[in-house]
Amino acid sequence: MRSCGMASRPRRMPRLTGAARVSRMSEAGATSQPLAEAAASAPPEAGSHLAAHPPLARGPVFAAMAALGLLLAATSQWYGFHRDELYFRMLEPAWGYVDQPPLTPLLARAITSVVDEPWALRIPAILAAISAVLLVALVAREAGGGRRAQALAAWAAASASFPMVFGHIFLTASIDLAAWLLVGWFVVRALLRDPRWWLAVGTVTGLATFNKLLIVQLVAAIGLGILALGPWKTLRSPWLWGGVALAVVLAAPNLVYQVANDLPQLRMGAALADDTDAASRVLTLPLLLLLVGPPLVPIWVAGLVALFRRPAWRPIRCLAVAFAVVVLATIIGGAQAYYPLGIVEVLLGLGAVPTAEWMRATWRRVLVWSAVALNAIVSALIALPLLPLAWVGASPFASANQTVGDSIGWPVYVEQVAAVVHEGSDPDGSGPAPIVITSNYGEAGALARFGADVGLDPGAVFSGHNALWFQAGPPESARDVVFVGRISPRLAADFDECTTEATLDNGLDVDNEEQGLPVIRCVGRTTPWNELWPRLAHLS
Repeated sequence: MRSCGMASRPRRMPRLTGAARVSRMSEAGATSQPLAEAAASAPPEAGSHLAAHPPLARGPVFAAMAALGLLLAATSQWYGFHRDELYFRMLEPAWGYVDQPPLTPLLARAITSVVDEPWALRIPAILAAISAVLLVALVAREAGGGRRAQALAAWAAASASFPMVFGHIFLTASIDLAAWLLVGWFVVRALLRDPRWWLAVGTVTGLATFNKLLIVQLVAAIGLGILALGPWKTLRSPWLWGGVALAVVLAAPNLVYQVANDLPQLRMGAALADDTDAASRVLTLPLLLLLVGPPLVPIWVAGLVALFRRPAWRPIRCLAVAFAVVVLATIIGGAQAYYPLGIVEVLLGLGAVPTAEWMRATWRRVLVWSAVALNAIVSALIALPLLPLAWVGASPFASANQTVGDSIGWPVYVEQVAAVVHEGSDPDGSGPAPIVITSNYGEAGALARFGADVGLDPGAVFSGHNALWFQAGPPESARDVVFVGRISPRLAADFDECTTEATLDNGLDVDNEEQGLPVIRCVGRTTPWNELWPRLAHLS
């Protein structure tokens, strides 16, 4: 098949090298072939490697990074803390927790101990997001993409929807996305250029387990891809096994913690799977279209197709299998639908190469860049707190992006809980105030953060949710409790009397997990805490 955009040449024209073809095709593109045919075009193979890298497109790549970084920084203080951020800042430093490794909570606690504001806490998320933009562009460059391909990869990544969410809020997924992309980039380098990069793959994998164990799924999926499609000679490489050894050594503290604590991550995974019904699992496939945004789907699909149609990309065809394995594991395991995002972003970087080659005609360039611009606008409206708070409840964005609702109303909820606590305290302050037990970690984190402003003792706030159950339980002296959230009849029977005193209302008609929850005061506990507290533990 003719390479796209390469017409019949005069006999005396010198034959281009692989590197020159890659660069010229990336810059010039195709004249009339459709995108699917562009995905099939490829430079000649040089063994199992591509030739020299095209230059890094510093201008457009750095511009995309700066644009995203400025947008995220400008909106970082709006609305307020997300429930997960409130949880992280409340967790005491530890080697691990029942629901996650230690890195993100440790960073959150360290940052908020200095500056306890959302904008400060979100600095690592912003840095991870702009790093992801660079890494997607580097994947395109690694696969032979020239200036246009790298620019497209960078601006597409900067406009992507879920990565924008993870850049706005400091979640475990924020660092995890950058880690997946770093591993993906190093894998492409190791397979196309230099096997010594397997040591870098192992290093990043081992260190990334301190943030989220999901990185193990990615490298396992890539390993299955190599077993299925090759290159099988990689399995004999000492660099590969050196990388494996490095990963195991660096991840050893996490492995020891898991074994010593009866594999809590497996219990947590089972709890998440139990919360996911069959319909939600099926929705994982259509949600793939939303991970980076529907307008960008043709680009990353072009990358997936090109893995099978470009001879020079044969060594990295394992990434196609890795994509399928990650998606299937997400569906079967009932995991979060965004888990395949990292491998989709790798495909986005690869897909920018054939897409850029397809963009020679002016109308095609206009079409592609318009799609990226549209994706950026829609992603920003959904992912970021751009609307006035008074408009959020009536807009579709709170329902389209759960993190919006999870960032609204916390100070108001805390005031409403505090009013119930103060009503149940002795007027002269001689007796102990009721303790507070919340139904989830977001409520507990909000009370710990804002409670002191309204006269609550943050040390008298407890929750049976996830790691907070292990962190602290109520003292035996606590007889009266204010429960945030519904309680079972069995729990109510452990007290002399339970009455609903208030209903949480953020005053903005924003539907989130707390809106409409009862605040219940129970007095006269009749069951010892060593019997009652274990019944309040729950994972979700």
